[in-house]
Amino acid sequence: MRCYSSARVLATLAYAANSVASIVTSRATDILQPLDIKTFHSLNRIGSPVVSPSQKLALFTTSYYDPTENKNTAYISCLDIYNGNITRLTENTLGTFVSNPLWFDEETIGFLKKGALYKQPLYGNTVPSEVFAPPIAISNVMYRASQDMLTFVASVFPNCTMDECVLVKQRNAMRTDSAMVFDNLWARHWNEWMTMEKPNVFAARLDRTGSKWSVGPETNIAAMLPHTSDPLNRWSVDDYTVSPAGDNMAFVVRPPSDNMTWATNVDIYLASTKHGSRPRLLTGQMNGTASAPTFSWDGRRLAWLQMETPGYESDINRIFIYTLATRKTVAVAYDWDLSPHNLMWSRDNKSLYTVTGSKGRSLIVQIDALTGHRRELTTTGSAASIRPIDDQSLLFVHSDTDKPADIHMLNTQSQAVQQLTNTNAQTLRSVHLSKAEDFWFTGAHGDKVHGWVVRPFGFNRRTTYPLALLMHGGPQQASTQSFSHSQWNPNMYASAGFVTVVINFHGSPGYGQNFTNSVRHKWGDYPYVDLMRGVDYVTSRMRFIDKTRMVALGGSFGGYMANWINGHTDKFCALVSHDGKFSTISGYYGTDELWFPEWDLGKPWDPAGRAILEENNPERFSANFKTPTLFVQGEKDFRISSTESLGAWTMMRRRGVPARLVYFPDEDHWINRAGNSVRWHTEVLDWITKWTNTSAPYRIR
Repeated sequence: MRCYSSARVLATLAYAANSVASIVTSRATDILQPLDIKTFHSLNRIGSPVVSPSQKLALFTTSYYDPTENKNTAYISCLDIYNGNITRLTENTLGTFVSNPLWFDEETIGFLKKGALYKQPLYGNTVPSEVFAPPIAISNVMYRASQDMLTFVASVFPNCTMDECVLVKQRNAMRTDSAMVFDNLWARHWNEWMTMEKPNVFAARLDRTGSKWSVGPETNIAAMLPHTSDPLNRWSVDDYTVSPAGDNMAFVVRPPSDNMTWATNVDIYLASTKHGSRPRLLTGQMNGTASAPTFSWDGRRLAWLQMETPGYESDINRIFIYTLATRKTVAVAYDWDLSPHNLMWSRDNKSLYTVTGSKGRSLIVQIDALTGHRRELTTTGSAASIRPIDDQSLLFVHSDTDKPADIHMLNTQSQAVQQLTNTNAQTLRSVHLSKAEDFWFTGAHGDKVHGWVVRPFGFNRRTTYPLALLMHGGPQQASTQSFSHSQWNPNMYASAGFVTVVINFHGSPGYGQNFTNSVRHKWGDYPYVDLMRGVDYVTSRMRFIDKTRMVALGGSFGGYMANWINGHTDKFCALVSHDGKFSTISGYYGTDELWFPEWDLGKPWDPAGRAILEENNPERFSANFKTPTLFVQGEKDFRISSTESLGAWTMMRRRGVPARLVYFPDEDHWINRAGNSVRWHTEVLDWITKWTNTSAPYRIR
C-alpha cells in the first residue's frame, strides 16, 4: 500500500489552513485551538469527594503538572454542596503536594503531606499543624470520631512495630552485599522485587484534648493472621474499610502460599478494632478474588464483590452481603450479566450503588439489597467515586470523551444530574474537544461489536484525514467514553489531525460475560478479526478517511495486537507497540502473574498449552513484519518484561525494517511521571504523523 516515510507535501499542508478556518464556536469570533501536548499535561485532575459529617460539605484534591518547571502540585478545596461555593484550603505552591483529605469534625480537616498527618481548621487563615509523624510512611488514613480512632496502612517487616522497622532498615543498609534470595514465587510483582516489607493495616487512638493532639501506640490488625514459614510470602493488605461506628474493620488480603503467582485467591477478613481478637475469614468457601468491602451505614452488614472461578482474574464480580449478627452470607443480583466495579451503601441501608461498564460507558446502578432489582441512574460517559449524601442524592465524579472529570450531584429519584465543579474551565475555554460517535458492526463469530469515532480537530467533510486505531489492553478490559489523562486519550490523536477509532473487541467487559470469556485461547483470532472488520466498516462509510494513511496503536494487550497485526497485514502505515508481548512463550516465563497466561492460553511445557500459545504467538510470524513500528518499554514493567519490546525491535532492525525503541528506565507498565508522559506523546505523535505524512495543527516537537 502507499505510505509515507518523511516528507510533508503541499497537499497535506492545505489541511492545517482548512482546519483552523473551519472550526468556530457559536460566536464566530471565537477560534478554538487543538489540545496540544503541553495543554493536555497542564490540565487539572480532580480527586474523589470526601463528604463532611453534616453531609453539607465535601473536600476534594486538585492536582496538576507544570511542564515548564517539571513539578507536580496538589491542594485541597472545600465544596459547599448546596450553594456551589468552592474554597481552597491548602497552599497552592508549585511543588507542594497534599493527599488523603479527611474530616476530623465539621470544622477541622486532615491530610497527608510528606508522609505525616496534619490538621487544619476549616475556617480562618490558619496554617496546618502536625498530628502524627510516623517513623515510616503511611497511606489510606481514615478517622472515626465515635472511637477517636485513626486507621492507616504502612509497610512493615515481620513481627516488628513501626519504630522497630526503622532499625531493621538501618541494619539492612549496613549489609556488605545486595543479594536477594528466593525459594518461592513471587520474586517480583508489578514494579518491585519482593522484600519482607509488606503493607499491613493499623489502628491507633487519637487524643484530641488541647491544641496539640497525640496519637497512641499503633495496633497491627493483621498481626493475628496465621504464621507463614516464608517471610517473603506473607500477609499483605491490599485494601480495607472501617464501619461508620469504628468498631469493626474489613480488610482484603492475598493469602500467602507457594501458588501465589498462579492462584487468584484473595480473601476478606473481618476484625474488631477494639481488642486483639483473631480476624474472621469471610470468604473461605471461595477461591476467586474478593474485593471492595463496604459496611452499611448502620454497621450491621458488609457487602463485597466476589469472583468465583479460581485462576480467572476477569471473572464476573458477584455481590455478596454478610450480616454480622447472624454470620450469614447471601448473594444479591446473581442473575446480572454485567460486572460491578465497586460498592457503596445508600444512606437508608436499603440498596447498594455501584459503577459498572456497559457498552463503553461506566454507569451508576442502584441495586436493591433484598431483591437484587437494578436501576441504571446514569446513561452517558463514565462515573466514579460514588459518595451518598442523603437518601435521595449522591456525589460522584463524571467525565466523557470531550469533558474532563468533575464532581456532580445525582438525584437518585429523578436521575437529574447537576455539575458542581468545572476545574478546567479556564484552560479549555479556547480548546476544541471532539465527542464520541458510536457505531456497531458484525465482528468475529457473527457477534455485534461496538466502537466509536472521534473526529479530528478542524474537521471538514471535504478534506480527507488519516486514521488512528487505538487498541485497549487486557484483553479483558474495555475502552470507555471518558476523559483519560493517560496515553490513550482519543482527543490527543484527534487534535493531531487523525480520525480516531476505538473498538471494544471480543474480551471487552460491558457486553455480557460470554463476550468477555470468548477471548480465551483466541488472542490472535477474535480481537484481530473485530479490529480489521471495524476499520473496514468505518472506512467504507466515512469517505473523509484516507485508507492509505492509517496507523494502529496499543499498550499491553494492545501492544501485543500491534505485533500481531504486523505479522498479518500491511494495511497500516505505522504501528505503536507499548509494553506489548512479542513472544507468548518468553512472555509467560518473564511475567509476574502466571494465572493470566495460564488461563487465557496455557502452560508452555504442556503440549496442549504449548499449541495454543504458539497459535497466538506474534513472534512466529516475524518474517512477515514489514510495517514501521515504534516500541515503547518501561524497564520496571514486570507484567511484560523489557525483553519483549527489545526482542521485537532487535528482530526488525536486524531485518532492516524501520523501527524505533523508546526506553524508560524508571517506568513500569504505565507511564507515571508527567515529564515522561510529555516525551511519550511527543515520540508517538511524531512517529504516526511522519509515516502518514500528516501535518499536525500544532508543532509536536
